[in-house]
Amino acid sequence: MDFAWRPQPASVRDAVPVNATVPAVPASDAAAVLSRFPGCRTAKVKVAEPGQVLADDVARVRAVREALGPEGRVRVDANGAWNVDEAERAVHALAEFDLEYAEQPCADVAELAELRRRVKYMGIPIAADESVRKASDPLAVARAGAADLLVVKAQPLGGVARALSIVTEAGLPAVVSSALDTAVGLGQGAALAAALPDLEYDCGLGTAALFVDDVADRLPVDGALPVGRVTPDAAALERLAASDDRTAWWLARLERCHALLSAP
Repeated sequence: MDFAWRPQPASVRDAVPVNATVPAVPASDAAAVLSRFPGCRTAKVKVAEPGQVLADDVARVRAVREALGPEGRVRVDANGAWNVDEAERAVHALAEFDLEYAEQPCADVAELAELRRRVKYMGIPIAADESVRKASDPLAVARAGAADLLVVKAQPLGGVARALSIVTEAGLPAVVSSALDTAVGLGQGAALAAALPDLEYDCGLGTAALFVDDVADRLPVDGALPVGRVTPDAAALERLAASDDRTAWWLARLERCHALLSAP
């Protein structure tokens, strides 16, 4: 609603560098995944997958590091799946691959703060994702000293302007990411990344490369995502239309959100 109908913050760049995303695939498949992200110099590797063990993570991250070479940037994302001891052990095991940062290694703010204290001497930054967008107070992470940077998504934080204000108040570097959005959602993420005064890290907005189809073309070009609104393709909208039940679910959700936004 915010992105569709309200004025948006001004952009300070016309393209946003993005990272490749490597799901929790076998190590032997990592290079093939990376090939879908031409020009990307950074890879985010999923770790702590249910049913896998730390050795699987180490093998996958090693394969990504070998594919990117020493100049590439490698970050890992555990989606809050480790406790503090598990996270500390994993950071030690993965440190040899020169991690750019570890994203949401633990689930809550207190755990992140404790882990950050334990591994600070290693020089591997801790990034908060779910702890920012799911907390009632997204600034609690910064106040607790629980992270070195924030991973932000425009949609769950209330839109581009709201997310920008949270990043500004937190005073921490930010990485703008997607939640496997369509091209339209990626356009909103790119608008947020383009509005940040400083953008130290490549953003997680190249996820269209993981799709087999989309409502428009929003693939990275030479490792960067262009900034600008997306016009969906009419044939794609028809081809990819949701079921009647799912459409009704979304319309009902929009009505509830509109009521909340319109309330005094």
